Amino acid sequence: MSTATQRERRFVSPDPAATTALGAALGAVACPADIVCLWGDLGAGKTHLAKAFGAALGVRETITSPSFILMAEYRGRMPLFHIDLYRLVDATDALAGGLIDDRQVEGVTLVEWPERLGSALPAARLDVIIDGSGDDPRTLTLRSIGEGALRYLKVVP
Repeated sequence: MSTATQRERRFVSPDPAATTALGAALGAVACPADIVCLWGDLGAGKTHLAKAFGAALGVRETITSPSFILMAEYRGRMPLFHIDLYRLVDATDALAGGLIDDRQVEGVTLVEWPERLGSALPAARLDVIIDGSGDDPRTLTLRSIGEGALRYLKVVP
């Protein structure tokens, strides 16, 4: 079930299968240079959504949370850059570590724990805010920041 505004859609996911379906729909409309920020507490389902997104891009490898390596790169119909900033303090660490670079314009970048970027968050992106954890349903709010991410809102069931 979803509700809509011009730049935001809300989706209630009753179970992991519904979250998988949403992730697949989002991955199907991804374009090079897209940035998708996944917001949520530990256990909210950020990596679960990333796996479905990657599968829709044709990624055949197992997508895992890159917490200890910070960024994993996968090959599909376009590169998928999966960044996890959980262990970083702020944007200085991310930028100094080369996590954001020019290669990412060729693929789509998923960022877990994007709040660590602070004011360095890209101006054009899709924010996916996931509320809920455990066995409870999730409420996912998709927010287009800039015009380029509006296409993602159209695929929310």
